[in-house]
This record gives sequence, structure tokens and C-alpha cells, in this order.
Amino acid sequence: MREPFVGSTRLRLAGLALHAYTASGTVLALLIVIAAIDGDAVRALWLGLAALVIDGTDGMLARRLRVKETIPWFDGAMLDNIVDYLTYAFAPIVLLWTGGYLPSGAWGAVLGALPLLASSYQFCRVDAKTEDHFFLGFPSYWNVVAFYVVVLGLTPTATGVLLVLFSVLVFVPVKYVYPSRTKAFRSLNLLTTAIWLASYAVLLAQMPHPNPIVVAVSLSYLVYYGALSLYLTWRRRVVA
Repeated sequence: MREPFVGSTRLRLAGLALHAYTASGTVLALLIVIAAIDGDAVRALWLGLAALVIDGTDGMLARRLRVKETIPWFDGAMLDNIVDYLTYAFAPIVLLWTGGYLPSGAWGAVLGALPLLASSYQFCRVDAKTEDHFFLGFPSYWNVVAFYVVVLGLTPTATGVLLVLFSVLVFVPVKYVYPSRTKAFRSLNLLTTAIWLASYAVLLAQMPHPNPIVVAVSLSYLVYYGALSLYLTWRRRVVA
């Protein structure tokens, strides 16, 4: 199939529209914060799901539209990092804080600050996304952490433990699967990720009484994702 001409006005306009699509995540982050302040955690998580869908699709569209070539003066990677920090780190921590999911007082503030500081470090690492398409260190999925805290009704103590644990894992050099780009088991990764996103929506629709079977399906994806990431990290070190 013939490649589209990178100087095409239509292709350039499509690229600009795609950047606007990515940037819409900043608006979703604002709406998540507003929902959190309003005390509506479920609404915040629905908005978080929309942010996940945008983040999961804009990269593939950008490569297809060859935006690096058609709009070379615009840094789409930087935009993506800004949006990801707001929707994956900042807004979810605001949700946990305003919803009373963290311990009260200074201790809760410290626990809430840890993920923000750890993610600030990670988003500035030049190797946070490796050349072989993995995330190096826990990839700041604080939106996922917040989702399970709310859906499972975890206590502030349990939430605090999770925040400390995953903040530490940001600095541990495990290669985490990048579902849409990691070549190993890519088809299976895309399928299981799609099932997880569907389970996310179903669980939110079932709130405040999520079905245990759907919860189990959802959590099984996390087990798969973590186990595969550890296995691929180990395999590459053995080969090296």
C-alpha cells in the first residue's frame, strides 16, 4: 500500500486534530478533580476510563498519521507526558485525598505526596520508555491503584501501604509491558487489556455492589500483567 505524502495538508490537519485529541486529556484531568471535590468517586473513575481510552489509542494513531514527520515542530511526546502525569498521577491522588481514602492529617499528606514525587522523577527519565518498548519501573498507574481502592473499598491503611509499595517500585528496574507496543505476546496483551477495560466499565456500572466474579476477572489481568513483566525482565537479563 502506498504511504501517504507527509507534506499533505490533509495529513497535517489530521495530525493537529490528533494532538488536540491527546490534549483533551488535560480537560478530563480537571473534570476528575472536580468530581473528586464533589465527592463523586464513581464519576471521577468514569472520566478516568475515558482518559485511559484516549491514552491507549492516540499513540497508534500518531504512528499511523506520521505526526513526527508532518508536524516536526510540535513535541507530541512531551504533550503525552503532561497529560499522563495529570490523569495517571495528579488527579487520582486528589481523588484519594478528597475521598478520605488516605489516613487523615500530616501522615496522609505525606503518603499522597510520595506518588507525585516518584512520578515526577519517572516522567523525566529519558529511559522511562525503553528502546524495546517497555516501561522501566512501575509506570505510574496511580489511576489503576485509585480505581481498586474505590471499587474494593480499601481502608486508608491498606491504601497507604499500596502507595508506599508502588512508589518504591518506580525506582526498581523491572521492565513493565507496554500493552500496545511490547512485541512479546502483543496480540494476547491487547486482548487481555481490552477485557480489563471492559471489566473496569462493568464494575463501575455495578457500584456500589461490584460482582465478585467481575472483580476476579479484573484482578486476574493485574496478575497476568505483573507476572509477564517479571518474566520478560528475567528472560532479557538471562539472554544478555
